[in-house]
Amino acid sequence: MNNDILPGIKTPEKNDQVISYYALRILIGATGVLLPILLIIGNLFANNSFKIEYSVSDYYDNGTAGDILVGILFVLGFFLMTYKGYDKTDSRAANLGCVFALGVALCPTTSGNNFIHILHFVFALLLFSVFIFFSIYLFRKTGPGKCTKQKDKRNKVYLVCGILMIASIIGIALVMLVFKPAAQDYHLVFWFESLALVSFGISWITKAEYLFLKDK
Repeated sequence: MNNDILPGIKTPEKNDQVISYYALRILIGATGVLLPILLIIGNLFANNSFKIEYSVSDYYDNGTAGDILVGILFVLGFFLMTYKGYDKTDSRAANLGCVFALGVALCPTTSGNNFIHILHFVFALLLFSVFIFFSIYLFRKTGPGKCTKQKDKRNKVYLVCGILMIASIIGIALVMLVFKPAAQDYHLVFWFESLALVSFGISWITKAEYLFLKDK
């Protein structure tokens, strides 16, 4: 029986899953890369407008775009719950990511309840903290004598992605607290969030070792 999920990607024999953890990494990464794009497209189809919201979270009440946002967060949560990785640390981190992704989805910033608003930001910060932990620490772990040239290149990609996510979070805090008019006029929070999401996505897609930087 052929257990390939994608050409060249096989389900590990010791872990008989429907979806291999290699393909799962691509799917998890794709949610990050595609989310900002899908929100803009969803808004275009629903409202015939290219309007960029103040932040990704502000698409909650934007019809089709809001459905896309919540749907992708739930899909991301499911993928993270399914992900096992190499050891218990990977699994526990992914499970936490699942909880935080669902927390973001279930606590909209558009709610009139200030407590729910705060919860949303707490869950979002914790979710990106998990992504950063994967990129900077878990993905870069290498067994003794196993750091190939391609692995070294991948480690650099993970590190850059992690740094970009950290920089994006700092950027969001700065523009929200110090540069409010610019944040509103130029949608800076949305673009910083998009940078963080794309960085997260690239990190996971790279970890799949399927599209590029694959060990020969």
